[in-house]
Amino acid sequence: MKVLVFGATGMVGQGVLRECLLSSEVELVQTIGRTPAKVQGAKHRDIVHGDLWNYQSVEIKLTGFDACFFCLGTLSAGKSEEQYTHVTYALTLAAAQTLVRLNPAMTFIYVSGDGADTSETSGAMWARVRGKTENALLRLPFKAVYIFRPGLIQPMHGIKAKNALYRVTYGIIAPLMPLLRRIIPKLVTSTEQIGKAMIKVAKNGANQKILRTPDFNRL
Repeated sequence: MKVLVFGATGMVGQGVLRECLLSSEVELVQTIGRTPAKVQGAKHRDIVHGDLWNYQSVEIKLTGFDACFFCLGTLSAGKSEEQYTHVTYALTLAAAQTLVRLNPAMTFIYVSGDGADTSETSGAMWARVRGKTENALLRLPFKAVYIFRPGLIQPMHGIKAKNALYRVTYGIIAPLMPLLRRIIPKLVTSTEQIGKAMIKVAKNGANQKILRTPDFNRL
C-alpha cells in the first residue's frame, strides 16, 4: 500500500508512522504537515506544507495513494466553538475533499475521540464538532471511511505527546498503565496498537465504520 499520514509529529501520528515504516504491507508512507517528520527511511517521503486548508500547490504530490491516516488533532480547551471548528472540522474536510477528488479509490481513516457525538447535540462542544466532522467524512465518496475513537492511549517506543499538557498527564499516569490495562482494558490502547490496526483496516476493511479501543486491541 501507498499511505499518506497527516499529523505525523503528534503522539498518535508518530506511532502510526512507526508502524507504517515497519510494516511489509506499506511500500511508501508520505507524511504531510507544517513541520518536518523527524524520521528517515527508504520508503518515507515528507512534505512540509504551511497551509493545511489549501492543497492546490501540492496536489501533484497527493495522488496515487491507497490510504490516508488522518491523525491531526487539537485540544478544545481555551478555544471557542468557532475556533475549534476551524482547526478540526474545516481543516479535516479541506484535506479529505481534496483527497477524494484525487484518489477516489482511497480508504480514509480518521482519528477522532471516545465520546464524539454524531447526533451533534452533546453539551460538550468538542464532542459535537468531532461528531460533525465524522458525519461529513462518512458522506464523502471514498472507497471506504473509518473512524477511530481511542480513549486512553499509552505512548510506546519513546514516543512523546507534542502537547505539553498531554506530556505532563501521560508522565503522571505512565507508572499506572499496566494496572489500568488490567482494570479497564476496554478503555486503554497504545500508539503501537492503533498504528497496526489502521494498517489492517486499510488493507482488509472492517465490519463497522466506527472503531473503538476494544476493536483496535483485537486487530
